[in-house]
Amino acid sequence: MQSKNKTVVKSMDILNLFLHHSKLSFNEIVQFSGIPKTSVHRMVLSLEEMGLLAKNEEDSKYSLGLLFLQFGHLVAERLDIRQVALPVMHRLHQEVGEAVNLIVRDGSEAIYIEKLDTKQPVRLYTAIGRRTPLYAGACSRVILAFLPYMERERYIDETELKQVASGTIVDKGKLRQAIVESRENGYSVSYSELEDYTAALAAPVFNFKGEIVAGISIAGLDVNYREDKLESLAEKVKAAALEVSQKLGFIK
Repeated sequence: MQSKNKTVVKSMDILNLFLHHSKLSFNEIVQFSGIPKTSVHRMVLSLEEMGLLAKNEEDSKYSLGLLFLQFGHLVAERLDIRQVALPVMHRLHQEVGEAVNLIVRDGSEAIYIEKLDTKQPVRLYTAIGRRTPLYAGACSRVILAFLPYMERERYIDETELKQVASGTIVDKGKLRQAIVESRENGYSVSYSELEDYTAALAAPVFNFKGEIVAGISIAGLDVNYREDKLESLAEKVKAAALEVSQKLGFIK
């Protein structure tokens, strides 16, 4: 604390009041902050001049300035989802021992941008940079499932569903049903859709606007994803995806 500028710290104390109050009068700022009135007056004027506080002319109450909105958008836009997600992925990897993947949308495809290998002696189809159709595989499809309805329907109508592996969904009616289930359950599961004898379970990652921006999945041999294990695995993946979402500013 000794190395911190006291005026800056007190100014931050004033700004922190607005985390819990949308508007405050000058006297309320003095009351809640416990800072002497003369100091509050000086600091509030400076914060107002810098655009960090704004004064409403009608009721003379203060609120956070538009500068925070500008900074907020910049922070959200510049967050590197890989850096945000990787620590969470490592914890999930330790919990389940399966491969953990982070996938984002790129047009009509999904692309793997980060992965942690399974602890089991088996090679999976996952690899950083690999592209897959949005309709095939749990992680790709969870992105598709949480797109806006019209965008999702347009994709399904315009896309030819091709067989990738023995379990790939190539019927549009079944694809729509799988999407409904994903939205109801909050996760997607797939069996042999991208590679035979493998399975994956994925949950959606949202940004501060509530938009789908990625999917986190675990993947491994299909025998590890039997019905009796799904609920436990799903809760772990959903919790990891929610944590990443919240770090991106998403409010559930």
